[in-house]
Amino acid sequence: MAEDTERDEPEQQEGEEQAQPEEAQAEAPEAEASDEAPEAEASDEAPEAEASDEAPEAEAPEEAPAKEPDAKPAEAKKAPKGEDSSEKPPGAELEPIKIEPQRELSAEERARLEAEAEERARAEAEATAEAGEEPVPTREPAVEIASEARIQATGKRKSSIARVVLRAGSGSFEINRRGLEEYFPRHQHQTFVRQPLVASGYDGKVDVRVRVHGGGIAGQAGAVRHGIARALTEIDPDLRGELKRRGLLTRDARAKERRKAGLKKARKRPQFSKR
Repeated sequence: MAEDTERDEPEQQEGEEQAQPEEAQAEAPEAEASDEAPEAEASDEAPEAEASDEAPEAEAPEEAPAKEPDAKPAEAKKAPKGEDSSEKPPGAELEPIKIEPQRELSAEERARLEAEAEERARAEAEATAEAGEEPVPTREPAVEIASEARIQATGKRKSSIARVVLRAGSGSFEINRRGLEEYFPRHQHQTFVRQPLVASGYDGKVDVRVRVHGGGIAGQAGAVRHGIARALTEIDPDLRGELKRRGLLTRDARAKERRKAGLKKARKRPQFSKR
């Protein structure tokens, strides 16, 4: 009997131990269920909160349609970099200038423009000549030239040489078998050549024949003037003082300076290069 009781006790203890784990396991699921319940509740509440948060976002496009993106660039255009929208850049109201392509001029138009340019240059030369010349008093020639007399003189200017012959006549002018206006088309050169005759009073009372060579137009005009002035002093020696005072008897020594070796012109040097 004692042995049976001892055998039953361990069995009871084992049964109790087995019961305890079963109860612990039963309690554990209950705890897990209790723990999951709040999570489930929280999860149930979270969707509601998310739904409540999503509701205003979904309503936002309905209240403010897509006007804000357009409004921002408009504001940026009106006031870029902090400028006032009321101020406009200068010249914003002006219309752009249309540049027309240049057309080729015809021969008649080109000739007309050249004639206008020559006329303008002639008028300017007359104005400068009138302003620069000293007023010449009208005087009568003191000495009459014989009909058979021939007065010769030589005039020089730069590299031009002019041989002048004066005769009694009506005032004709011949240079290298051509008229004065034909040989010297510029009014300035014509006035320059006639200056000694006007100053002495022999203008229109002697015929002038000239042979000139060398140099250019300006140099030849200076040589002819110098030769006429010298010839007039041969006719009337008393004219020497008046012509000398006006500088008509002095050979103009001004000339182009010669080019030097190593230079580009008379004094122009080549550009210096350090390296």
